[in-house]
Amino acid sequence: DSDSMRDLVAATTDRFGTLDIAVNNAGILRGTGPAADIAQEDWDAVLRTNVTGVWLAMKHQIAHMRDNGGGAIVNVSSNLGAHQRIPGAAAYITSKAAVAALTRATALDHIADGVRINAVSPGAAAGPMSLKPGETEAGRAERVKNENPLGRVAEAEEVAAAVLYLASPAAGSVVGADLVVDSGSSA
Repeated sequence: DSDSMRDLVAATTDRFGTLDIAVNNAGILRGTGPAADIAQEDWDAVLRTNVTGVWLAMKHQIAHMRDNGGGAIVNVSSNLGAHQRIPGAAAYITSKAAVAALTRATALDHIADGVRINAVSPGAAAGPMSLKPGETEAGRAERVKNENPLGRVAEAEEVAAAVLYLASPAAGSVVGADLVVDSGSSA
């Protein structure tokens, strides 16, 4: 909610003096199955968390950054959405495509304010969200050998490296980009 995001920015600036870099990594997966069968409360929860949550965070981050010399924001989207789709995940896919579009729109709106905004769109990465129900890490490793060109899921450190790059001065001319880190799944 807006008050929580405002308070988070205030707590950050109280502790550190300023907010120069923000990473918005919000994502839940609910309401899987055919789109017509998704319960509205699941749809609403996914969009509220994955899209509205990112927008509210950026709203308060940008307000601080534009008044304090600029900054960099990196939103975590997904390769599912703007880059790739699968059956049975319409709410999640829609929400993450919206994050990619929101990133590009706000990047254009606020680059003149000195705020660079970009996104990272990971695919399956090492962690519980990429495991199918009842699947082990070994089972996932076997499954993805044939599911993506690299033959493995991304490591968290690989996704983090993309975020760090976009937040760094080395990406000073990168605005509105959506860097896909998905082992070639959407290539």
